[in-house]
Amino acid sequence: MNAHVHQPHIDQLVWRRSSYSSEEGGECVEVATRPTRVHVRDSKDTARAALTVEPTAWAAFVEFAAL
Repeated sequence: MNAHVHQPHIDQLVWRRSSYSSEEGGECVEVATRPTRVHVRDSKDTARAALTVEPTAWAAFVEFAAL
């Protein structure tokens, strides 16, 4: 898995919040997908750098997390 920590052009990404997140706070994750990268960030601290991974790595993580 190839993971890079950097902040992409934040204004060019469309972020989606996890369907498991609530408006009450807690652990919230936002994801923005691009053709060659998936960006993941903490919705409570959007100024921090996003974790960026390849789509295949993200798909493997989502499949594992669903178990």
